[in-house]
Amino acid sequence: MTDNLKQSSGMVRILLFLVILLISGLIGVAASAIFIFVGDTGMKIGQGISSIFMFVVPPIVYYFITRKEHQMHDLGLRKLTPPWWLILIGVAVMFVSIPVTTSLTTWNESMNLGGAFAKLEEYMKALEETAQAATEKMLNVTTFCGMLFNLVIIALIPAVGEELTFRGVLQQSLTRKMNPHVAIILSAAIFSFIHFQFYGFLPRMFLGMLLGYMFYITNSLWTSMLMHFVNNGATVVLYYLDNIGMLEDAESFGETQNVLIIAVSAMITIGLIVWSWKKAQPKRPVEAAPIVPPTEND
Repeated sequence: MTDNLKQSSGMVRILLFLVILLISGLIGVAASAIFIFVGDTGMKIGQGISSIFMFVVPPIVYYFITRKEHQMHDLGLRKLTPPWWLILIGVAVMFVSIPVTTSLTTWNESMNLGGAFAKLEEYMKALEETAQAATEKMLNVTTFCGMLFNLVIIALIPAVGEELTFRGVLQQSLTRKMNPHVAIILSAAIFSFIHFQFYGFLPRMFLGMLLGYMFYITNSLWTSMLMHFVNNGATVVLYYLDNIGMLEDAESFGETQNVLIIAVSAMITIGLIVWSWKKAQPKRPVEAAPIVPPTEND
């Protein structure tokens, strides 16, 4: 059976991965439920366990079932190849794109479906409020150790697990079957949808696209993992600084209504992605002119 899976088509493999994801996710939810009533720390531990079973375990199980040769670079965990400094460009993109991301968040939150979708909108807002309340509760720490713990639970584990799942497995599987741009956008949309926070769908999809492009460009999951960690970790640090009085209104950090700033942010972000894409392309050797044998007239 294992040999048949290794020889199976891409669609069968994707369906297999989704089944593994579902089963492992249910196990994670069940395991994390044990810690729900153990206070805030227990809630965080439960969140970490749930994230591990949901996003870290499935790619590893899928990999060992479907790969003929057990080489971890099949999941995207490859060494960076020249130019190595493109990983720093990826980190810079996360900060440069903040005005675009925050404007997408504002626009997304202001969406009003109404009419026939009123009930759906009410349900989505309830989900959003529940998720937001849980996130703010987790971020409400005033000690340095609490911040470090949050960095592990909120930044490190999701950065590793979600990149393994959405870029390492899903995006790479889609890229083998379709245009890389379509694969990156589609995997980013699924990445955003799976969070079930629909009033943050657009900024999260945009984030997924940035992660997807830099992963594709550098051909290494270490790039998107670092970018993902920096994105989530920045939120943890900002809220910590806000809680201890060193910063005001961390939630609104980077927000702007200045169209010029947003436009410049978008242009620089796109420019860095395009420039990185061109820099990472292998240089083709100059083809020598064909040798034409002399004719009798020569």
